[in-house]
Amino acid sequence: MTPVAIIAKAKEIGLDLIGITDHNSTLQAREIRRVGQLAGVEVLCGAEITTREEVHVLAFVEGDDSLDKLQEWLTNNLIVVPNNPDIFGYQLVVNQNEDVIYQEDNLLIGAIDKSIEEVEEFVHSLGGIFIPAHIDKQQNSVISQLGFLPTHLRVDALELSSNVNIEDFKKMNSYIAKKPFIQSSDAHYIDDIGKVYTELKTEGTTFEQIKSAINRI
Repeated sequence: MTPVAIIAKAKEIGLDLIGITDHNSTLQAREIRRVGQLAGVEVLCGAEITTREEVHVLAFVEGDDSLDKLQEWLTNNLIVVPNNPDIFGYQLVVNQNEDVIYQEDNLLIGAIDKSIEEVEEFVHSLGGIFIPAHIDKQQNSVISQLGFLPTHLRVDALELSSNVNIEDFKKMNSYIAKKPFIQSSDAHYIDDIGKVYTELKTEGTTFEQIKSAINRI
């Protein structure tokens, strides 16, 4: 999925805001943000981080400085396994002209050597947004890996996949029912973009306004 194709699809289906969270990498996000700015689509930049427990969490940060710090932290803590393109495909960063500007040689679908608590602490130290991902799934979710959501985790929201109804999930998991919930497409293919989405009531599109709107869901 190239930056131009992602933004074109978002524009086509009427999305005003999208989040870009590649696995354990922020490197593609700012290229997509650049295309989004030209098309009038806001882009939240971040990463989908795999913790030491193999829990997937979404992390969003504001501005290039924080994005650079997040990327450096991910690079320094990634458990290094060389990528095999014949099995996992090439891991490329593509610009708005669809030119390849970088190739990542280490496999990004593994874990970093940090616990979920350490990830949460670091993301919030950057003023970021921390959201455990697709917590209803039977693999790589905080519930599948730990059996529950730790009450001491400072979550900005909890994400559900497109496979469940939010209200039904809350009834089955009443101990977290009062947390903010979002639902996202978790798109890995163009046609999946916008398959499910969350409406935010916000007065603007600054990072803090978006973060506040998520906290109020």
